[in-house]
Amino acid sequence: MAVFTAVSLDDLHQWIKQFPLGQAVGLEGISSGIDNSNFFLNTQHGTQSGPQSGHYVLTIFENLRFDQLPFYVNLMRHLAGRGIPVPAPVPNNDGELIVSLHGKPAIIVSRLNGSSQLAPQPVHCAEVGRMLARMHLAAQDFALQQPNLRGIDWWTATAPEVAPLLSEAEATLLRDEVAFQATFAASATYANLTRGPVHADLFRNNVMFEGERLSGCFDFYFAGIDTWLYDVAVTVNDWCVDLATGELDEARVRALLDAYHAVRPFTDDERDAWQPLLRAGALRFWLSRLYDLHLPRAAELLTPHDPTHFERILRERIAHPAPGLPTTVIT
Repeated sequence: MAVFTAVSLDDLHQWIKQFPLGQAVGLEGISSGIDNSNFFLNTQHGTQSGPQSGHYVLTIFENLRFDQLPFYVNLMRHLAGRGIPVPAPVPNNDGELIVSLHGKPAIIVSRLNGSSQLAPQPVHCAEVGRMLARMHLAAQDFALQQPNLRGIDWWTATAPEVAPLLSEAEATLLRDEVAFQATFAASATYANLTRGPVHADLFRNNVMFEGERLSGCFDFYFAGIDTWLYDVAVTVNDWCVDLATGELDEARVRALLDAYHAVRPFTDDERDAWQPLLRAGALRFWLSRLYDLHLPRAAELLTPHDPTHFERILRERIAHPAPGLPTTVIT
């Protein structure tokens, strides 16, 4: 969520009339993130679709084309319709969810209540685990198909572009881990893992809380079809770590995994795959942050993330196995 494409209230004066929202009266760029242009949007009046009538988020997609967006936008609509607390896309007067703004695809979604919990405790991790399991189950009958575009194919293609820009130790780690993940992805254990739509980016700043109650999650623009366990691994690698060391906090790990398992029990194959997929989740974000740091795009507001954070996590997951997945259902 950065601002690559500048937008003003004057730009929206005619454009917003295609939506049943009234005139735009407030617009604020969101500087966090690195892939799309995002704005908090306030309008004179709202629809019944959002928890905060008149308060929305406008997103302009910088890399994704119109034909690539239906998966993400309709997944949010599907989940919102199943009671999962996610932003609900707002259709225009013709029923279209994706429209053009400054020649690029754009959408408006409802803005969630609450704020991010950046210092999570076990109670917050349990809320996240429970919601993630509910999300997986709610999405399993979603009709559209799209692979995780930042999965193993992307790692294999991108690592050779980044490796020459790294130190010898970093390049060796990157090549070795991509090779390890490619081997594991060809295994029978990996083939047996349960798959479906995943969020694939469920970090602390993509979840909202009101006190200790989870009020919503957002930013589905890395979603795709992948193993559900990969989604859990990505989530644990952010919510349950010591940010300074990359080490896992066992109490937070147990809270998140037990809450998830109580809703959607883990399988034996998932228990066997847990350690490799924790490494996969760390690799994915280390590599993408390396790419964004060394091969950046121009943006009006851009906040690049430090790749060394996920390098630490990857090295830690390789050196020290994480707490295992639960085996009995916790009620």
